[in-house]
Amino acid sequence: AAAARPPPPTIEPSPVKTKFPTARIKRIMQADEEVGKVAQQTPIAVGKALELFMVQMVTKSADLAREKNSKRVSAQMLKQVVEADEQWDFLREIVSRVETTEEKKGGPSKSK
Repeated sequence: AAAARPPPPTIEPSPVKTKFPTARIKRIMQADEEVGKVAQQTPIAVGKALELFMVQMVTKSADLAREKNSKRVSAQMLKQVVEADEQWDFLREIVSRVETTEEKKGGPSKSK
């Protein structure tokens, strides 16, 4: 008899209504010389992954802003989110360019 398949994982609907343009995603993907033809569904899947990524990143940054009683998400807050979780390690080189609050005030740098 056939084994029962587990139900597919449920994906929560995004609190943000957005859709990234698939044609632009396809153009960006094909800008790489190693990428040939791109299947029609690929830019759609990449767009959804980008949407989920952005929602998670912005939500965590907004939570941090609320903790600090701030109405704005700053670059330093985004940096803290990236540095606090290993899943964002691919962004660490980029956020390393953002000055921390102590560095701006002339205090000791975290990198020293």
